[in-house]
Amino acid sequence: MEPSGTTTAGTGGQRPRDSGSVRRSPLDLIINQIRRKRSDRRPLGRLLSWASDRTAIRESAETEERIQSPEVGDGEHDIGWGRIRAFLHKLGKDTEKGKINLSHCDLTATDLLELGTLLPYVPQLEQLDLSWNELIGGSLRALTSHLNHMNWISALKLNGCRLDHQDIAALGEALSCLPSVEVLDLSWNGALGGGALQGLVGKLQPSLTELHLVACELTAADGTLLGGILSPLSRLCVLDVSCNPHFTDGVKELSSALSKAASLKTLRLQRVGLSPHSLQALGDSLQSVPSLRHLDLSCNRGLSGHLPLLTPHLTHLSLLETLDLSLTSATNPTPHSVLNLTRLLKDVTNEETMENIERLSGVFPLHVYQCEVFIMYFSVLAVPYLRCVDLSWCKVVGARLSLLLDALQPSVLQELRLSSCELTTDDVQHLASACHGGFLSSLRILDLSYNSPVGANGWSGLLTSGSQGGLGSLEELDLSLRPVASAPCSEWLPALFRALPRLTALKRLGLQRWTIEAKEKLQLDHCLKKRNVLLEMDAEERKESVNEDKTMPPEE
Repeated sequence: MEPSGTTTAGTGGQRPRDSGSVRRSPLDLIINQIRRKRSDRRPLGRLLSWASDRTAIRESAETEERIQSPEVGDGEHDIGWGRIRAFLHKLGKDTEKGKINLSHCDLTATDLLELGTLLPYVPQLEQLDLSWNELIGGSLRALTSHLNHMNWISALKLNGCRLDHQDIAALGEALSCLPSVEVLDLSWNGALGGGALQGLVGKLQPSLTELHLVACELTAADGTLLGGILSPLSRLCVLDVSCNPHFTDGVKELSSALSKAASLKTLRLQRVGLSPHSLQALGDSLQSVPSLRHLDLSCNRGLSGHLPLLTPHLTHLSLLETLDLSLTSATNPTPHSVLNLTRLLKDVTNEETMENIERLSGVFPLHVYQCEVFIMYFSVLAVPYLRCVDLSWCKVVGARLSLLLDALQPSVLQELRLSSCELTTDDVQHLASACHGGFLSSLRILDLSYNSPVGANGWSGLLTSGSQGGLGSLEELDLSLRPVASAPCSEWLPALFRALPRLTALKRLGLQRWTIEAKEKLQLDHCLKKRNVLLEMDAEERKESVNEDKTMPPEE
């Protein structure tokens, strides 16, 4: 039997039972209790939500008091990032505290102005990337006028924004007030060339460690301005002025300023139109940057035949790790240039200097894809500790590989890339002989792809040396042919089967464009499947065997 009344929890009263009403559930009673308790309180403001498109400031007196304070508290900092997040969400971008990335957003001058008004709410911003927004060119002052108090910002990237002279001047004024900027990237702004760099002279703080001015249409006259910019930058570690083909003689002025950048570790001068005179000036300045680890002189075809102007100065760079000279020569080595180079190196008789050369040659990876002159270095320069050699696409290597291998025999080479070098059967047999002698026992990567002139005897000899333990450390082996080539591999495939048990470290095998019979393919798959080796082979190049057993299950 039901009671005559129901007690309302928390109210102390009774509600008469009404036969015509629907009985409420316990959940309704709990919700009613909560509503009654909140009825005497003041309305709560909307809480800031990171997942909402619209944000609002809390209406509590405590938050309002903190916002009106001139000091930036944690609440205002969070509110500022909430507004920034909403702004980024509108543009389809996400962010994390301390970083704003608006690259490739098609920003307009209006967007830039709105972003500038939001920056005071995030004084602890560390990284700002507005790259590849071409529509903001000419209106950068709308942003820079709000950067005066961004004391925490350490990285500013504005590459590809079509900045003009006025933008650079406004940026220079802002940078003079930013004490923590370490990375400045203004690459791909063609208007910087022709004197616009004047707006940055004397404006960059000593905290700067990286300066990128790639493809800025710099001219020879800009070399003087760039030298003035570098003068106060005692902590500069990375300088990249690549892809400025008209810079040419500006390298001489830049080189004279390197004496004040003793901490420089990376210098990239790719495709800057280096001439023999600028190369000589650069070489003379290298003794001022003993900490240099990466030097990129690639894509400077004017260096053909003039590399000996640089080589005697490399001995000052005992910490050099990477020297990139790819695509620096368009012609074959001339007897005159090789003779001068040989005399230069043979004249180095000082024992200490020779030790520096050996240490230099043993530390840095060498990238010389089409630098034909540099291949002759190996016949006269000891390289006992060279770990990486990449001579891919250097056609002069073909029929001359023995010169390289003779110099590398006492080495501990770990990576050898000879793709598309027009290697011959004799070249690969010389390589096999080096493997037999144990001189390449530390080799981990061997790339011999795109060398169609090599015959079956060459591949068989190389793989036979592998079956005898000469390539025991090999992890990657690539014997692929060119995309337009095709050839059967049946003649040397047995040597591969014999070598696989000894290639215990192998993880990748490239055999693209080689044709193989179905039975041989099944056998190869069976051998590699046990070893978990990645096989790269074109499925369409497998051909059916004439004597194939018809009961064999079809390939997947």
